[in-house]
Amino acid sequence: VQLVESGGGLVQAGGSLRLSCATSGLTFRTYAMGWFRQAPGKEREFVAVISTSGGTTYYADSVKGRFTISRDNAKNTVLLQMNSLKPEDTAVYYCAAVQSYRLTITPREYAYWGQGTQVTVSS
Repeated sequence: VQLVESGGGLVQAGGSLRLSCATSGLTFRTYAMGWFRQAPGKEREFVAVISTSGGTTYYADSVKGRFTISRDNAKNTVLLQMNSLKPEDTAVYYCAAVQSYRLTITPREYAYWGQGTQVTVSS
């Protein structure tokens, strides 16, 4: 199983980035997909999750209204559109997969993780 994130980078506050997570080796449509992030010196935190069909999503309060998670089951890919970025969004962003039809925000419940992509937002 492989999860590979891309799309990170350096952006000014107020800008946008779109992260992508390409997966292989798993039956993608049976996995709920989540995005998490970890800033230096902090614990990994939940950002967003999407159900297997893409019909249900859930966001952390800190990103609600600014970030949008989506998935393409034909391409085995999950996306995170990030708008109105703030310096406090700076972190390494990870995608993760959990074989479940329910949504979970708990990192330890996710079976597979990508290597992460750095997002840096300058003020």
